[in-house]
Amino acid sequence: MSRIGKKPVLVPSGVTASVEGQTVKVKGPKGAMQFIVDDDVVVKMDKGGVKLDPRDASKRARSLWGTSRTLVSNLMNGVTKGFEEKLEIVGVGYRAAVQGKQLNLQLGFSHDVSFPIPEGIAIATPKPTEIVITGIDKQKVGHVAAEIRAFRPPEPYKGKGVKYAGEYIFRKEGKKK
Repeated sequence: MSRIGKKPVLVPSGVTASVEGQTVKVKGPKGAMQFIVDDDVVVKMDKGGVKLDPRDASKRARSLWGTSRTLVSNLMNGVTKGFEEKLEIVGVGYRAAVQGKQLNLQLGFSHDVSFPIPEGIAIATPKPTEIVITGIDKQKVGHVAAEIRAFRPPEPYKGKGVKYAGEYIFRKEGKKK
């Protein structure tokens, strides 16, 4: 039995949630989102919360039960608080700057890397070596962070590149004489 799936997703104050068939719609101070729950999971409104249950005892239904509950919970968190991901840039001459709807990155290539900022995502650069990505969709925020990191992942010898804040880079010893 899923211990996460058993808990109902509470609807915070200032948020309106509705269930229409398999679609959960959530509207809050930061925006509105919706999620279509898989057919193997039954979803219904219950006393100020959203309750999810498996449709039957199959492995697939039980697997999707806790996952669906967490995704609905992420909707509630997204429209109230939002999500944030921080990236750090390590390297001499490596820096980032936001110009309009573009994120310009100088990562040691012969050219600057220009990344178009997607709809629903806000990117800020408080310092030239720090990138803060915010939005209401957790999946989209994580995906954008992964795309930016993929331009120059940290290398194991000097640790140069784009890394997540708090990420540990396993360091290797260089060649010996």
